[in-house]
Amino acid sequence: MKWFHLIRRWRRWRATRLPFPNEWNEILNKNFPLDRTLSQEDRHRLRYLIQIFLYEKNIRGLNGLAITDEIRVTVAAQACLLLLHLDEDDFPNLYSVLIYPTAYEASHTEYLEGGLIRESRDLRLGETSKRGAVLLSWQDAKYGAADIHDGQNVVLHEFAHQLDLENNVADGAPLLPRRSMYLAWARVFSKAYSELQKDIEHHHKHVMSAYGATNAAEFFAVATETFFEKPLALKNQHFELYEQLRLFYRQDPAKRARNIDRKS
Repeated sequence: MKWFHLIRRWRRWRATRLPFPNEWNEILNKNFPLDRTLSQEDRHRLRYLIQIFLYEKNIRGLNGLAITDEIRVTVAAQACLLLLHLDEDDFPNLYSVLIYPTAYEASHTEYLEGGLIRESRDLRLGETSKRGAVLLSWQDAKYGAADIHDGQNVVLHEFAHQLDLENNVADGAPLLPRRSMYLAWARVFSKAYSELQKDIEHHHKHVMSAYGATNAAEFFAVATETFFEKPLALKNQHFELYEQLRLFYRQDPAKRARNIDRKS
């Protein structure tokens, strides 16, 4: 275990020994406006995390997509936003990020009663594999980075799943900083999940996407998107849910949003 930590530290040093390239800063300025809302300390931390991410993760294009620095940095910035104040500085179970040019078709197997199996294909913007891979549509990843207020971001969504899977179970409960937090987390998330399902059933408007009503894992991923992109609305409508996410991510996007409003 000691050797593992020494190798890890050496790899971190290798990844961050050189200054953050100016070309990458230009990409962030152009493609990721949320970066400009961060404090100087957080912007520095984000760049450190991006360097580690791009050094350690295999990013590969599919269906003829040529991987450029624009793609790498834009995706990494969004993923690393989740890690900004967490104790860990990477996604330990992730090895590869596979990127399609646009939304892609994938097969889906559904097991029905009586031992029947139904095969289908659907169009996807992204997905997370338990085998250490995230799949993304570049078109949608770029759009999500550019529009930071619509509450929809496929990169935040899929990498929230990565955090959820760190305990090897996709159940909407990631590894929390303290064991004492799990009881409140379960109570708040169960209540909010049930409320979303009822709102969808009765065709009521909700700050979160209806996709969050699919299951507990999707609820956490959609809640994460909303937390970072519609923080004021989420805090106003679901204060307890916002607080649980704030305690987990150790970030306060609503405070950042209010600071921007005061400056503008």
